Amino acid sequence: MTTTTSTYILPTSRLAVDDLAPEMAKALNALERAAQHTTLEKPLRELVKLRVAQINGCVYCVDMHARDAVAGGDTWRRVNLVAVWREAPFFTARERAAFALAEAMTRLADSEVGDQVWRQAAAEFDEKELADLVWHVTLINTWTRLGATARPWTLTGDENA
Repeated sequence: MTTTTSTYILPTSRLAVDDLAPEMAKALNALERAAQHTTLEKPLRELVKLRVAQINGCVYCVDMHARDAVAGGDTWRRVNLVAVWREAPFFTARERAAFALAEAMTRLADSEVGDQVWRQAAAEFDEKELADLVWHVTLINTWTRLGATARPWTLTGDENA
């Protein structure tokens, strides 16, 4: 069975938050630019962003960070398995520690960031890297919650890309 784009239901934008609150958009974009100057390797950052986007249900961010990870040299197989990283054998101890911390930070309503998760992350990242990771998770949580709520951006392009 062949599926065409016309059979998909594309999410529509709800609120143009960037246009309606330009100073806040400008500040968040400045923080995003600052986050590019980090000690963390870009492939790890993209996978962490992807995982947080999956948890928060931001379709735009899931799509963008999956494609960015592959464009940065990661494989579609690893990208497809980020959602089940605990069971998949394709992730390093460093990536697993980052995923665990990102999930704990993203799901704070369920429980605190536990000592075991923190110790695991601290064993894989030095203090500067850990600070950068905490900021990256904080930032992607902001973006994905904004995206999942207001849907200020829409998906475009080829669904096979």
